[in-house]
Amino acid sequence: MTLLLGMLLDAALGEPRWLWTRAPHPAVLMGRLIGWCDTRFNQGETPRRNGILTLIALCCGAGALGLIIQAMPCQILDVIVLAVLLAQRSLVQHVSAVADALRLSLGDGKRSVAMIVGRDTRTMDTAAVARSAIESAAENLSDGVIAPIFWFAVAGLPGLLIYKITNTADSMIGYRTPKHARFGWAAARFDDLLNLIPARLTALLIWAVTTRPNPMLILRDAPLHRSPNAGWPEAAMAHGLNIALCGPRSYDGTLRDYPFVNDRGAHALTPDHIDAAVTTLWKTWGLAAALALIIAIVH
Repeated sequence: MTLLLGMLLDAALGEPRWLWTRAPHPAVLMGRLIGWCDTRFNQGETPRRNGILTLIALCCGAGALGLIIQAMPCQILDVIVLAVLLAQRSLVQHVSAVADALRLSLGDGKRSVAMIVGRDTRTMDTAAVARSAIESAAENLSDGVIAPIFWFAVAGLPGLLIYKITNTADSMIGYRTPKHARFGWAAARFDDLLNLIPARLTALLIWAVTTRPNPMLILRDAPLHRSPNAGWPEAAMAHGLNIALCGPRSYDGTLRDYPFVNDRGAHALTPDHIDAAVTTLWKTWGLAAALALIIAIVH
């Protein structure tokens, strides 16, 4: 029942600004810790070894903290921690904001989508802005909602906190850049491993709540993505909504000629397509909540 209550609390409250303007969000604290580790240990002649040892220490610390909180007699604390580390409502708000901004003007849409994606937005047209928002919705549904739910269900708060510290580390140092290619190697690879099942589970849930396209199409298109995991929810979203996702985009002024996923789907995306993706986010969350209720009843 803890899992379901945490999901409901997150869906109802999201990330209340009155709280997180007065206290640092746990994800912010994780980021500060990882940033300190990056500055302190990403040096010397063995950055890969340092990165591996750093990740082990971070995961052990996160797991131990989870065990301590879980051992406390007040079970409501488990619910609160889970709700704080889920991102369903905040994800919906950020993605919906892009649709609202894009309806005002293309410039507003670009500024809004720049808050949730890392690619260049300067030369984007309306379709590119909408596509970026929908891709972010699909990927973050997996990383920020289904994966935390999965690891909490599997291993309680220790599993949840280990996943979150790893995912945060990957987002900060898991890049193939001269600075982080070796130090962030362990974080990137472990994050890939932890998301292996949740990404595919997310694709299955999206498939179940949309048009239930031929699953072989998702199996065919998911590997087209540059990420071993993000391609699954994005392929499911693309085929479920019959739209084309991914495709060429620019990073740091360099155009990357990535292939489209579901190239036969609609390319001229609009704010209405973003709305359809947001509806899919809620439907997927609803199905996950139903499964959590079933688990609670069975146990």
